[in-house]
Amino acid sequence: MPTCRRKRVLLTEPSPALLDALKNDPNREVFYLAQTGEIFETYEAYVARMSFYRLKQFQCEVTGKSGLDYFQALESERHEARTMHSRFPDQLKAAVLKAVQWQVMGRLDHLVEAVYDRFKDRYYPDEKVYVEIQGEKYLAHIIQVFPPKTSANVKRTPAPVASSSSTPLPDEPMAIHKVAEDLKIPVKDSIAMDDPAKYSYKVQILEEERQPGFGKPDKSKGKETNRGQWGGQLMDVDCSKMNRDRLAFSKSILRRFIRDCVDRDAAVASPWTVKPAIAARYGVSSIMPEEIRKGVETLKKGESDKRKKVWEEKEGPASKRQKRAAAAAENGVTEKIMAAIAEQREREAREKAEAQQKAKEESERLAAEKKKKKPIRYPTEDLDVVLGDKEKRAGMKVKRPVPSKLAMPFGEDQDTNSAFLMSWNFIVVYGQPLHISPFTMDDFEGALRHSVIEPQCQLLAEIHATLIYILRTVPFNRHSAVISLVDYKQDHGDNDNVFGVTIEQLTEAMADVGNNWERAPLRHSEGRDGWEESLVGCLKDHANLENFPRLREVLTRLLFSPENTQEPSGSTAPSPSTSPAPLRLTTPTHPGQLYHKLPAKDRVDIIAFMCNLAVSSKAIHAHMETCEEQLTALRKEKIEVNRTKKAYLEEIATLEGEINPDAKPQTNGKTGDEDVAMHDLSDLSDVPNSDAEDAAPKQTGTRRSAAKEREAARAKAQSAKQAQADRRRLEEEVNKLERRLEGIEREFRKLLGAVRVKPLGRDRFYNRVWWFDGMGAASLIGSGGTVQYGTGRIFVQGPSEFDVEVLRRREEDVDRRRREEEGEEGMLGVGEWAVYNDVDEVREFVDWLNPKGVRELALKNTFTKWWNHIAPGMRRRAADLNANAKIPEARRSTRKHAGADILREPYMQWTNRKAINGS
Repeated sequence: MPTCRRKRVLLTEPSPALLDALKNDPNREVFYLAQTGEIFETYEAYVARMSFYRLKQFQCEVTGKSGLDYFQALESERHEARTMHSRFPDQLKAAVLKAVQWQVMGRLDHLVEAVYDRFKDRYYPDEKVYVEIQGEKYLAHIIQVFPPKTSANVKRTPAPVASSSSTPLPDEPMAIHKVAEDLKIPVKDSIAMDDPAKYSYKVQILEEERQPGFGKPDKSKGKETNRGQWGGQLMDVDCSKMNRDRLAFSKSILRRFIRDCVDRDAAVASPWTVKPAIAARYGVSSIMPEEIRKGVETLKKGESDKRKKVWEEKEGPASKRQKRAAAAAENGVTEKIMAAIAEQREREAREKAEAQQKAKEESERLAAEKKKKKPIRYPTEDLDVVLGDKEKRAGMKVKRPVPSKLAMPFGEDQDTNSAFLMSWNFIVVYGQPLHISPFTMDDFEGALRHSVIEPQCQLLAEIHATLIYILRTVPFNRHSAVISLVDYKQDHGDNDNVFGVTIEQLTEAMADVGNNWERAPLRHSEGRDGWEESLVGCLKDHANLENFPRLREVLTRLLFSPENTQEPSGSTAPSPSTSPAPLRLTTPTHPGQLYHKLPAKDRVDIIAFMCNLAVSSKAIHAHMETCEEQLTALRKEKIEVNRTKKAYLEEIATLEGEINPDAKPQTNGKTGDEDVAMHDLSDLSDVPNSDAEDAAPKQTGTRRSAAKEREAARAKAQSAKQAQADRRRLEEEVNKLERRLEGIEREFRKLLGAVRVKPLGRDRFYNRVWWFDGMGAASLIGSGGTVQYGTGRIFVQGPSEFDVEVLRRREEDVDRRRREEEGEEGMLGVGEWAVYNDVDEVREFVDWLNPKGVRELALKNTFTKWWNHIAPGMRRRAADLNANAKIPEARRSTRKHAGADILREPYMQWTNRKAINGS
């Protein structure tokens, strides 16, 4: 029956008024829908139903075709049903229908599986089957079936006359394969009772003209085989040599046949029943046996009681549950019925488990064969690539060079390292909208560790000032920090304190600081004076304990100082040590006097918080959109440059053929020899006059041909010279285009870094490799072609949580392999950072990458692409660090020279060339 939105379309039943009119007013006019047989009282109801049937929203239940109207879907189902009934063996129909009659199974698929397993190796008289003879299959006709010769066996079936599919059904069922028709008997038990392999079949091979593919040559042998030698012969075979046509009997055909012939009520535990008309045609009893009826009622009652019990256990009153339990104990179901139910469920579970086990074994076998037959094609999954002895002898590195965790800016503090890298990358990449010049990561680290109030660090002032300016354009909630602290006090009380300062004291100190932060000038020409107070005001309005968990500690350090202030040590900025945190801060102090005492970790947290807020500003979004437009323009330009380069290379190849032809000219040597020979002949005075007169025309012709050859040689040389000049010109143009392509790649990296920051790639263990140079406002090449760097390092980040889960799902022991190829000290956890500072270490890492893996091949190609910028940048950074290194005695200077010593630090010599005048 056609379906609409996965539901069967039911026909409209006549209304009670029409049924009454049939008795009282038989001449009453009605509207009749001939295609469906429906009757309507009014024309409106008739039209509405017809309009519904004409909608293209119906689906053929058999084929699954959709987008049909009702009548098209109905015709499709009827056509498929006719085709299916014509193909399905008539001899099997009665047996299959008797087997499925009154069966209680939840899913049709389970019923199909059970029937197919019973009848796939059982054959009936008058069937057409394929018989295997000497490796060839022949269509044959079953003449007689011989059951196993056992005492419990039924009598042998008499030999029937060969018949066609139109043979009328026998009056009495054949006494063969009777056990298969009872699905209550398990498959193994039915085979033990009536083994299909022990049946014998007398078959008659059909004539050659009736064999499939008659007259067609055998492609495997290249000639027509003699298949007529077996035509008409009788032979005895068993089921192992026989099989049915897949178009006549398969699970899909069987499913369609059963679905077309049976039906089932919607009630719980309803049995499958053969439709009455079909049951009458094939001699299937439509009267449910008393035993089966009791079993079905028991199943229904059991399911109903089960559902009712679940409901009562959840929602029913306790007294009622107790009463029903007592009544069930007195009037409980008999042990026989319960045993029958348990046996049926156990049988279904066992058959299902067997089917699943068979399917699993078959899939494993197919997978093993596929894996065995299919050769590995590289590149493939990196973890599937294992170094063999051949690669090891060839010099492939087994163990990866260990990146240093301690060489990270903040050692093994992974959270601070992540915030530090993100902050530096954001400020440098968006230098244009932030109006700040690029600076190296070493300068940024040095500025964060600057711990003296005088001289002031211009880089710190510019970073905070430009972020404050950009955050003035981001919406905020006034006094959000104070509100958050007060809410925390109400929830947790004011008993706890941080560095000896309570929440009440902190909010009082915050009240008069930074209230005018969004209007404070912070001019570049004045050294951004007052930026510390504006920073506190910015945190007051933008931060809270939810988006900035360390807000209370940071504000306490910025607004309170210890009672006995100590002079800050004159330690230089690059020193890894930070000022020890005071135990108690009790004296309210201006933030401008305390920021230099703030630990570097707190400074990183502040800047990272401000960068996260600045991402949502209009200036940053507008810059991203501009970069997207420029990226599109660069992509188009790259296509044009490559097209022009290809045309130039084709012209060069053409000119190369003109400059170096296959035939080498030898005309000059030949002409000289001929001239000498002619000169000798002219000097012979004893030659007769007649001979001299005959030689004169020959000498004239030879001179003319030599002149023509010399002229052609000169023209050819001139042409080759011109072609060589054109080739040099084209090669210069190609070189220009290649330099332009390199420039496009650098510009593309700069612009892409402003839109999304991507790693260079991932290794076999999903470690991410980062190189942050040359993105955004930073450049890889300075004026005059000098090398520039931002980090001058290669960072390695551990796999993400998702990647770790992927590694865990692999069958092999990935941890053991990581210990072998990375080493215990080189294994990075989720999100952990490490760094390569030396060029030789990076080169060893690149050599360790295996190009047979997809990830490491892509990573190695990326390293090759950018190596001419990575290696010089790392060498330049190493040279700068060596040039700025101080001997230990130089650090032991007096306070008189401490300020001058710090001023020589690279981060103190940085100036902001992009600062806007007046801001």
